[in-house]
Amino acid sequence: MVSERNSSYFRAVLSSIPVYTPGRKVVGPDGRSMKLSSNESPYGPLPSVLDALAAAATEINRYPDTGAVALTAALATRFGVPEDHVAVGAGSVGVLQQLLEATAEPGTEVVYAWRSFEAYPLLADLSGATSVRVPLRDETHDLDALADAITDRTRVVLVCNPNNPTGTAVREAELNAFLARVPDHVLVVLDEAYREYVRDPQVPDGIDLFRDRPNVAVLRTFSKAYGLAALRVGFLIGHPDVATAVRKTMVPFAVNHLAQAAALASLEAERELLERVELTVKERGRVRDALIADGWAVPPTEANFVWLRMDDATLDFAAACEAAGVAVRPFAGEGLRISIGTPEENDALLAVAHAYPTRNKG
Repeated sequence: MVSERNSSYFRAVLSSIPVYTPGRKVVGPDGRSMKLSSNESPYGPLPSVLDALAAAATEINRYPDTGAVALTAALATRFGVPEDHVAVGAGSVGVLQQLLEATAEPGTEVVYAWRSFEAYPLLADLSGATSVRVPLRDETHDLDALADAITDRTRVVLVCNPNNPTGTAVREAELNAFLARVPDHVLVVLDEAYREYVRDPQVPDGIDLFRDRPNVAVLRTFSKAYGLAALRVGFLIGHPDVATAVRKTMVPFAVNHLAQAAALASLEAERELLERVELTVKERGRVRDALIADGWAVPPTEANFVWLRMDDATLDFAAACEAAGVAVRPFAGEGLRISIGTPEENDALLAVAHAYPTRNKG
């Protein structure tokens, strides 16, 4: 326990910041454990990626390439941008922390929708900036309200698209209209951690949008569709001044040698890997259709999860899932985010939902 005398060592903001809580793993009465709480891929790395990891493991006595030169070059080639437009970090959340360290400070504001990714308030508050939370409308970003919330103190606006935890996505026309309203002194960060799961053709690819907009940058990750959550590697694509600032705030060697090797191999095997993504997309449709047919209201989702607004019944339904060995992600008083897993795992979730006496309201 920290004494009151020693509490003077710490920043005052720490007393108001909760520790990030990862998705839980539970075990059911039959010994099965189905983790649908962390938006992970249910599939392991491809054989070629495992081979690359095995080869890289022979060199772990050496420091990694702190500049991730080979990975940066591969990402630049993959997305058709110059190498000085790319910056990497320990997952997209690590890159976001680097970005906020470069842009935010006391007296400034970071604007984002709420509810959205849980790490946003934590990272914004740690940067010293003031969080400005704009309520969702119909479970998705209210871009007009988001634009209205921008002031001369705003440094960054975060747009999670598709949004975590609701899975909803904003479309190109409305996003372009929003970007046209954002003043030049504000950096818009399009957080596209779930981009590979998007199938709505009207949902834009942020990398297409950023090219002629100096104040737009895009976050991506290898944690979700690429199945490398344990290795922590993400990246930003933005204009050179943004990417350079992010590289400056990167902790040396933050992207380890194994992570770089696995990410490179994953890019080389991307076509095969995205076939697995398509399996998850099909399961997403099956799960959502089954829930709707069973009386649940489930908003359209372009991510690898579905959202159930349960309000006061949220924790009760989460407990029912846990009793069956299914871990979901509850947000008390609001709703549940349920990742798409294997067909067996999804069937277990659907069985709990079918037996639950109270449906959410559409």
